[in-house]
Amino acid sequence: MKKFAIAAATATALTLTMANAAFAQQTTQAPMMLAAGEVTKAKEATSDTWITTKVKADLMTEKGVPGSDIKVETNKGVVSLSSDVKVTNTQKEMAVSIAKKIKGVQAVSADGLKAE
Repeated sequence: MKKFAIAAATATALTLTMANAAFAQQTTQAPMMLAAGEVTKAKEATSDTWITTKVKADLMTEKGVPGSDIKVETNKGVVSLSSDVKVTNTQKEMAVSIAKKIKGVQAVSADGLKAE
């Protein structure tokens, strides 16, 4: 009976050791991949936030552009300009031009700007 108990305990110990080794390999790789994805998302979010802030600041300081009335949103480098207040075609073109000059801007959409 003792031999059976020792054999069963040894088999259980080996099985658990092998299972732990297999589990450890899987869990050490997955967090690294997950972390890399999260870092990429964080960089994009930071970049988009920076772009939005820079575009808004430049619009506010530009004479002839109603920067306080223009809403700026950025998603993956694409800047969207919108406003509830009507702007002239010249103001719309200036706003788009200002946004395009910002580093990191991939494209500018001014469909949300109501031109007179």
